[in-house]
Order: sequence, then structure tokens, then C-alpha cells
Amino acid sequence: MGRKRTTGGTPATVSLDRAGVRYEVRPYEHDPSATSYGLEAAEALGVPPAQVFKTLLVETDKGLGVGIVPVDRLLDLKAIAAALGAKKATMAEPSVAERVTGYVVGGISPVGQKRTLPTVLDESALEHGTILVSGGKRGFDLEVSPDDLLDVVRGRTAAIART
Repeated sequence: MGRKRTTGGTPATVSLDRAGVRYEVRPYEHDPSATSYGLEAAEALGVPPAQVFKTLLVETDKGLGVGIVPVDRLLDLKAIAAALGAKKATMAEPSVAERVTGYVVGGISPVGQKRTLPTVLDESALEHGTILVSGGKRGFDLEVSPDDLLDVVRGRTAAIART
């Protein structure tokens, strides 16, 4: 896996390039009628769903936060609240998520958001040499090591996914 330099890339690729992080661009043909962007990506790219991660925004009594979980699992709101040092968490409204991150729902990347938010990656990511996350638009994923992702987003891991 080599670093792909992009000119005119997404904020995510620009951030990774600036940080000197190695990643691979993994585009695929997005179907607008797909009901699950993440499962669509896993199927289109021939990658197990447990290796493809979705980025979700939550609202807590401490402010907004980001949870990154496998696409075939759900975000455990109690677990992410605890990981963020909050009492409780609720899913952020899609309009809030888009405004705060600068990305559209279904293409929200954990990297290159408008502002840095507390970020928690599900610990299952560490079972993989690389994981796929959105590159900042639908049909555009990035393959990156979990450790490099954590460094770039200044995140931490915790058990935040449930079936």
C-alpha cells in the first residue's frame, strides 16, 4: 500500500497527505438506491464488512463526538458516551453531522473534518492490518492502518460496536 498523492482531492486525502500517512484510494461505483452505504462499499470492493468502517456523529452532554464502527454493526450509545467521558449520547441529526464535518451523510470521513472532534474507533479495527473508511464522498473509500488513522484524528479505541 503506497501513499497516493492527490491534487484537488477531498479534505480527507489532503489531511492524510499532509500528515505523511500511507493510504490507498478505493473508489467504487455508488448506487444511489443503496440502503446501506457501508455494506454497499464492502460488497463493491470485495472486502469483509468487518473491515469497512462507518463514521457516525453523536451529541453528548460534553459536546459532539465521532464514533467509527464496522458497517455490519451498530454504535453502542452507552459505550461511546462512556468512552467520551459523558453521561449519555444520542445520534446527531444528519444536518448537524453534515454542517459540522463538511461532508454529506454516506460520505462522512473521520479525517479532514471542519473541526477536530473527540473520536473513538471501535477496538475491533485493531484486528486488521488495514481498514476502509469513507474518503469524503459516496463511492470513495480510503484504506489505511488503524494506528495511522488514530494518529491523524487524535483518537482512541474502545469497545463501542454492538450487533
